[in-house]
Amino acid sequence: MKQRLLFLLKIYLWFIFMFMLQKPLFMLFHYNLFEKASFIDWMQVIYHGLPLDLSVASYILALPVFVALVTVWIQGLWAEWFYKGYFALIIAILSLIFISDIELYTYWGFRMDATPLFYLKSPADAMASIPFWVLVLGIIGVILYFTIFWYPLNYWIVKGSGKWKFCKHRIKSTCWFLLLLGLLFIPIRGGISVSTINVGRVYYSDNMLFNHAAINPAFSLLASLSKGQDFKQQYRFMDADKADKEFSKMTHGRVYFPENDSVRWINRERPDILLIILESFSGTAMEKLGGVPGVMPNLTRLAEEGIFFTNFYANSFRTDRGLVSILSGYPAQPTTSIMKYPVKSQSLPAISKSLRKEGYDIQFLYGGDADFTNMRSYFISSGFQSIVSDKDFPVSDLLSKWGANDGTTFIRFSELIQNQQKHPFMKVFLTLSSHEPFDVPYHHFDDPYLNSVAYTDSCLGAFVDRFRQTPQWNNTLIILVPDHAMRYPAGVQEPDIVRHHIPMVWCGGVVNGPKVINDYSSQIDIAATLLGQMNIDYSDFKFSKNIADTTQYKFAYYTFKDGFGYLDSDAKVIYDNEAGKAVFSEGDTTGSKENAGKAFLQKLYDDLGSR
Repeated sequence: MKQRLLFLLKIYLWFIFMFMLQKPLFMLFHYNLFEKASFIDWMQVIYHGLPLDLSVASYILALPVFVALVTVWIQGLWAEWFYKGYFALIIAILSLIFISDIELYTYWGFRMDATPLFYLKSPADAMASIPFWVLVLGIIGVILYFTIFWYPLNYWIVKGSGKWKFCKHRIKSTCWFLLLLGLLFIPIRGGISVSTINVGRVYYSDNMLFNHAAINPAFSLLASLSKGQDFKQQYRFMDADKADKEFSKMTHGRVYFPENDSVRWINRERPDILLIILESFSGTAMEKLGGVPGVMPNLTRLAEEGIFFTNFYANSFRTDRGLVSILSGYPAQPTTSIMKYPVKSQSLPAISKSLRKEGYDIQFLYGGDADFTNMRSYFISSGFQSIVSDKDFPVSDLLSKWGANDGTTFIRFSELIQNQQKHPFMKVFLTLSSHEPFDVPYHHFDDPYLNSVAYTDSCLGAFVDRFRQTPQWNNTLIILVPDHAMRYPAGVQEPDIVRHHIPMVWCGGVVNGPKVINDYSSQIDIAATLLGQMNIDYSDFKFSKNIADTTQYKFAYYTFKDGFGYLDSDAKVIYDNEAGKAVFSEGDTTGSKENAGKAFLQKLYDDLGSR
């Protein structure tokens, strides 16, 4: 009995030690973010992270406790072989989670959740965004991490567990092990109070970096997976009536045929439409939005002659969520992606569906894999009649890890427009060269991200200059908008308003410009605004607002992992649900804005659960 209990205690302490060590390793890997942290800060991160570490270690220990109970009655070497295999599997999984987590944090700014698992449904495309050397170092890191923690466990603790002495008092020993199994549920659920443990338990500092460092990535992943389906039970901030009232305040003034209340930005009701979605074009890379000079000269030129939206925000941080926000006017979700569920995404409204009813020919162009993250099913269900992707390019054109680079696809885009016979039409083009690993045939900036954006910007400028010389220019509206921003510079931490600030430009021969729009808005507002300009009913887009409607309350809304940002001309609020509080607030009406944001998110998950 004592041998078994001592064995289990050693196992438990070993995994707690393993999880505690993850904190300083994470901070060392991201030393540029933690270089000003004191020794006390490092110790506090380890200390405050313990509740999640204890919980995960208890999950891991549950099965070994049960096997130890079985050995009270059935002894043999089988137990040692079981423990060796079980712990090898567990440590391999933990190694993969930890090494993936520390690298992904560089790009995403939050700890591991279920998002990467979604992208692994298309492993080739997921790997395309990872530089080869990063992949190699990651594999080496997983092997080293596994070896360091499995080898001592196997040879110092597990070895000999198949030779435990015979238990004289089997009934008594069984009762003790059953009691131990029951006691494990206390650290698993985080105590004996009514509320169960969650990621926010480790939040202790006003500096979000320290809170992120304290998180156990395995727990964060498990917590995210547990939230995947039960949407109607998530984000219950207030009773339904109050949420309805708050939501109605935000949507007050919606007019579905707003020709009398809406400023006219285009001079034709049925123009041809080119919607160019620019991969990762961040406001921090555009000088006119306070970013780096010289990176987007062509987008800047088009902004100066067209309609430029200066307080415009991405609704999320990934392409699949950005596409749905743009085309369906549907807010991104902090815990999932509706594109992951074709049965739900096919029920969404879409600009393309509305324009199909008006006789538009609808086409999508992408130089990469259109099946990545269920894009094809979403586009087909959204009314697209034609999808051009990497399969439609010769192999010689697929020069980047993602597919054809933007220089090639902009040329194909021009050809598709020239060969278009039916009018009116809408063509949606998603660029890809400014996606990790930023591998482009262009060398103007030392920073890979800025260089890739500058490359795509140069391709965009060349395309517009060519198209401007054609007769089609006078009948065309061009909408330029990013799918999301980029975490640039790397030190920008999540959540951060700057991270989601992006440019949007309307240009083309039908635009009444130049004009600067300073109203707060986001990607979900493109649908109602565009359809409103065309006098097309947008009542199906209940989360989208018409920016040009003078009666409409203007605000921007975005989500990040388990939280949201809410901005208008009076106040700015960032609410982190894991922390259970607003982690940033600015302005005189932040309390009301926080309630508005909560109601908006609650109504979103009501809608998501009902689809």
